[in-house]
Amino acid sequence: MKLNRRNFLETSLGGAVAGAFMGGSLTSKARAAELGDDGLHKQSWFIDSFLDLREDRQEAAKAGKHFAIFWEQRGCPYCAEMHNVNLAKPEIRDFIKNNFNVLQLDIYGPRNVTDFDGKEMSEKDLAKRWGVNFTPTITFFSNMTSELPPHPGNTLKVWQLIGYWKPFHFLTTFEYVRGNHHQSLGFQKFLNNKIERLKAEGKKIDVW
Repeated sequence: MKLNRRNFLETSLGGAVAGAFMGGSLTSKARAAELGDDGLHKQSWFIDSFLDLREDRQEAAKAGKHFAIFWEQRGCPYCAEMHNVNLAKPEIRDFIKNNFNVLQLDIYGPRNVTDFDGKEMSEKDLAKRWGVNFTPTITFFSNMTSELPPHPGNTLKVWQLIGYWKPFHFLTTFEYVRGNHHQSLGFQKFLNNKIERLKAEGKKIDVW
């Protein structure tokens, strides 16, 4: 996985995820997610796709869901943590299943994918085209039923999560997109509002 200062600072919560990038050991004791033949961790609810991103997003929108792409790679310890910790939590898994159609792509994969502008290329070349340099990266698209302009997908995304985020922040970013808060509110403000609301309700907050 490649990480540089620019990519690190692209996350609005660099400090919150720093532990995942600074060489610390992963602490997951959860059950291991199933590995596919491609070496990627699998979830049964990830969509089966003909890998035409225009069609995948439209199908999600028609179902009232957002479309998200999970970029991963073989041997990625942070991808394993995302699957074995975050996605093993029912409240996170169910929220995503109910509100998002998720497609998994391999940043070094050979499968042909059709971008939103109609250009077909391998997963590897698409990752390069979009500037996806390390994993996991999650790219989000709108749930509007109208067709998007014929542009590369990286110019059409509404939000992107870069790197491994702990469960609280991970779920919050899906809530942020699901409620279309990205249209009017920065993520950091949305997160702070959520924390203050939970505190006011007297709920325990497991931020880290």
